[in-house]
Amino acid sequence: MTEFSQPSRRRFLGTATAGLGALAGIGVSGNALSATGRTTDKVRLTWGLSGLNLIAKERGEFEKLLAKDGIKVEWLGPFPNHAPTLQAVTGGSADFSFGGSTTPALAAIIAGSPLVFTQFVVYEPRTTAIIAKDDSGINKVEDLVGKSVAVNRSGLGEFLLVAALEKHKVDRSQVKFVYLNPPDAAPALAAGKVDAWAMWSPGVDIAKLEYKAHDIFLEGRDLDFQIDYTSYLTTRKFATDNPALVSAVNDAFRAEGKWISENSKDAEYIAQKAGKYSDEVRDQFIALKRQYRYFAVNDWQFVANLQKATDWLVARKVLPEPVKVTEHLAAL
Repeated sequence: MTEFSQPSRRRFLGTATAGLGALAGIGVSGNALSATGRTTDKVRLTWGLSGLNLIAKERGEFEKLLAKDGIKVEWLGPFPNHAPTLQAVTGGSADFSFGGSTTPALAAIIAGSPLVFTQFVVYEPRTTAIIAKDDSGINKVEDLVGKSVAVNRSGLGEFLLVAALEKHKVDRSQVKFVYLNPPDAAPALAAGKVDAWAMWSPGVDIAKLEYKAHDIFLEGRDLDFQIDYTSYLTTRKFATDNPALVSAVNDAFRAEGKWISENSKDAEYIAQKAGKYSDEVRDQFIALKRQYRYFAVNDWQFVANLQKATDWLVARKVLPEPVKVTEHLAAL
């Protein structure tokens, strides 16, 4: 989740994932397809080394379902986290972000990206946590005073640390925020260059085993209300030009989430193969029996909860300025 410390429309719109810029292509005339609610017969989706999109890509049923509607799927990745997929969508080399944190998505929107949410996901249980190595002497949030914590700026890691410090009445100025993306934060924790790390699953679970670390603050246990959600986004233009295609993609992801919820063991074996982590980590995930619940962009109770979370993030300067969620929803 990319740094958005100084929101700049020019900087954000000029940043696209390297090597993906030439991948935009439309297989059928836009005029021929527009009457069907889409201007393309291909959708370019991003994926990472964990999560629902990875499983959808590996199983192949997602593509078969969309093929019934004459839609071809092109997978782009792997991406390390949500923000680079948002950049790829904004830059025109991908059509959908990969189902990641709402917080960097909102930061991108504030920075000027013409993105809209297409649907939301809540998966439970959530294991996002702040962790420290067992020999660090850090066993509770108060022990972070004078220490450094790796977080992704305007993302899940940063907000979790902010929430933990607030709950335990530790002033933010007493803790050093080190802004690192996951591929850099993991070795930094291992080498002792940072004292703790705020991270989501599966990275946090793998790190706890590999680096002999433990939870200091666990989202599902210690957070008073959910502040961040999983989300899919596309550009406003793509959603306006292709409402039928966006709806079809939404339905395919819902079907994939239903399969994972009902077949968690099989899903975790698929994820382990791509993630290349130990059987011990895999078995921990199987035991969680994660369930996926989807929410449409016109689920107004959900949108109200997201707005509450957004206002919380703005008030604590994780997000740099207010944003009205209802102004950034796909019209489906």
